Amino acid sequence: MTFRITYSVLEADLTELHREFDGVLSSLRSEFGKSYPSWVAGRALESGDLLDSHPPADTRQLLARFHRAPVTILDEAVRAAHAAQKIWAALPWQERVARIRRAAGLISERRLRLSAIMSLEVGKSRLESLGDVEESADLLRYYSGQVEESNGFSRPLGKLSPNEDTRDVLRPYGVFAVISPFNFPAALATGMAGAALLAGNAVILKPSEETPWCAQGLYDALRDAKLPDGLFQVLHGEGHTIGAALSRHPGIDGVAFTGSTKVGFELQRLMTTGKRMRPALLEMGGKNAAIVCESADLDAAVEGCARSAFGLSGQKCSALSRIYVARSRQQEFIEKLVERARKIVIGDPTRAEVYLGPVINAAAVARYEQAAADVKSGGGTIHVGGERLRGGEFEHGYFVAPTIATVPRSHRIAKDELFLPFVIVEGFDTFDEAIALANDVDYGLTGGIFSGNKDEIEQFMDRCEAGVLYANRKTGATTGAWPGVQSFCGWKGSGSTGKGGCGPFYVAQFAREQSQTRMG
Repeated sequence: MTFRITYSVLEADLTELHREFDGVLSSLRSEFGKSYPSWVAGRALESGDLLDSHPPADTRQLLARFHRAPVTILDEAVRAAHAAQKIWAALPWQERVARIRRAAGLISERRLRLSAIMSLEVGKSRLESLGDVEESADLLRYYSGQVEESNGFSRPLGKLSPNEDTRDVLRPYGVFAVISPFNFPAALATGMAGAALLAGNAVILKPSEETPWCAQGLYDALRDAKLPDGLFQVLHGEGHTIGAALSRHPGIDGVAFTGSTKVGFELQRLMTTGKRMRPALLEMGGKNAAIVCESADLDAAVEGCARSAFGLSGQKCSALSRIYVARSRQQEFIEKLVERARKIVIGDPTRAEVYLGPVINAAAVARYEQAAADVKSGGGTIHVGGERLRGGEFEHGYFVAPTIATVPRSHRIAKDELFLPFVIVEGFDTFDEAIALANDVDYGLTGGIFSGNKDEIEQFMDRCEAGVLYANRKTGATTGAWPGVQSFCGWKGSGSTGKGGCGPFYVAQFAREQSQTRMG
């Protein structure tokens, strides 16, 4: 496959790509039910305690089984990581970059297989899955470029005397725990781990228990790129067991995490206890808003809002969950968005024509049903959706209908992150009111505007309290960041460091600064 998939693909001839994807998917089904290990110190760990992976589209199927890593293995894993990190950090930075670039090439070569696994395991459409895998390879390349452009994070400083030579360097912390979520199991695990490795650290990855098969592909690529044994390890299991124990281990020098705000704040607390401060690089939730002004191209706004609200069943931290529309156009916008939602093809995400697959698990379905009930009991209106889908191909999966609602401004649905294909639409009277509404949440991840007025767009860019902003983006009102194109940084309750992934300052956060003065 030579066609490159990003999240901004709207119209292209994908006939050949779909044909190749179907072939890989067919061969992959013959592997269902295989067992895979955790990976500790370069060896396969087969604990006998198995974690089963089932597709959320049909939970009767067994995709694969994974050996959980017992908490008792952590001391060995951390020792191995520290030993490997010393070997890795002693290599010239050019060699580290070369090996990570090699891993990026392997991911690209294997993208169809990795994407098919992801579509099955996560419930992503095939194009969303292909984009995820493409992004993971691009992240490694982009972050490698940051090391190259900075000369391995080394630069000369000034002199106080003629015989003085002082340099500023960035040095690795040691061992990072990387805790990755289910929704972008390739891009987020690879981005966090790749940046840590390029900065000279070792990594212990705890992938989401919902997507263990996706993590195997990353391990294979890094292993085949000839990283030292123990430098990158994968521990399977639940977040409340092996994940919690990993983040508490005294031998961990820092943590990188993408997930819920609640867990992120707890990790931040853990990293500031004890006798030293340890970095916590956290990308957390969002309650993202789009503003549709009176001068907006309504058709472009409807398309951009639909793609951002319902792509991956709304299970993105950048997903659109609030839309504020100029009062004069509110009713027309709602009618068009409802019509667009009704045209969405829902079903088995591995089928080429399907746009909306299932949500990830039974807990997500319960959260969806509670949200729909709360809208109805709290004085709101559901314009479309609001029910779980049953019967036929939906019967054994976690399928829910894309939902558009209106609620009172004080309603909890207007404030809480749902992580579902569930968006609210409300009218506004003045532009200042729209900005105030967009900012009136604890989160600050992404935001969008549709307007034909340049002054409104510039005001939005200056006043919106979020790290990723888009104007008039038909391919996604609030979603679709790409490495080196849109930096992905959370403000407020959506991030911890003020510098995000996909951007030019990310890798440097995985290292600490040191000045070195040598007198001649």
